[in-house]
Amino acid sequence: MTTVTVDNKEYEFESLSEETRAQFVSLQFADQEIAQLQARLAAMQTARNAYAQALGNLLAEKDAVVQ
Repeated sequence: MTTVTVDNKEYEFESLSEETRAQFVSLQFADQEIAQLQARLAAMQTARNAYAQALGNLLAEKDAVVQ
């Protein structure tokens, strides 16, 4: 049997009602989606930082030429 833990309490998954199992599966799905979105956000923040650094470097070069 599969045991699941919710709020630090263990339950036999098969002994839960169909509605309870469905809610548990939906909760797992939401958690997985959140984790994927957090990973994508981290990647986009890293990319943004790189673009901002590159822009700053280009503008610094332009300023050095103008002076």
